[in-house]
Amino acid sequence: MRKLTFAAFAALGVMSLPAAAQDSYFYAGAGVGQASVNTNSIEVIEGQRYKFDANDTAFKIFGGWNYNKYIGVELDYVDLGNPSDKKTFTDGEVSVAAKTDIGVTAWAPYVVGTLPLGIFELSGKVGYAFYDVSGHISADGQKGHFSDSDQDFAWGVGAGMTFFDHLNAKLEYEAIEVSGAQVDAIWLTGAWRF
Repeated sequence: MRKLTFAAFAALGVMSLPAAAQDSYFYAGAGVGQASVNTNSIEVIEGQRYKFDANDTAFKIFGGWNYNKYIGVELDYVDLGNPSDKKTFTDGEVSVAAKTDIGVTAWAPYVVGTLPLGIFELSGKVGYAFYDVSGHISADGQKGHFSDSDQDFAWGVGAGMTFFDHLNAKLEYEAIEVSGAQVDAIWLTGAWRF
């Protein structure tokens, strides 16, 4: 599936080569944001699942190529931090305090559409996230670990401004489905357009 996804992005790139050369450019940038992980499937006591909902500071680096002012491709690497949540459970007369940490990193290729409005622009992107997720659960002196690597649909929308014809600043929202959990991130990014 990964080869098929990359082949589709490559084919889109080749088909877009005839686009107007003066509107094409390479860009690279980085961002900082807040990532939230939300799932109902954390199980500490057998048969009892709880809702994990926590956030942490996130970072990303990215690069891309715009074939014209409306369409391009982008590759992101994201580190969504290590959100942590604590819960207390009662099993009969016994109370159990549990702590869960979940960390997510991902590579995500996207197709990006842009609507330029002078120095302002609106953007949307769709793609796939190839992610690694790992977590730790500690409860009542016991510790557990889980991890997974997979891929899933990812998308985002953003609004930005370009200064001096090269420096783009953007506020962006991204969402990824990760191992049954919804991961959302709000980003403030800066990119240099070469």
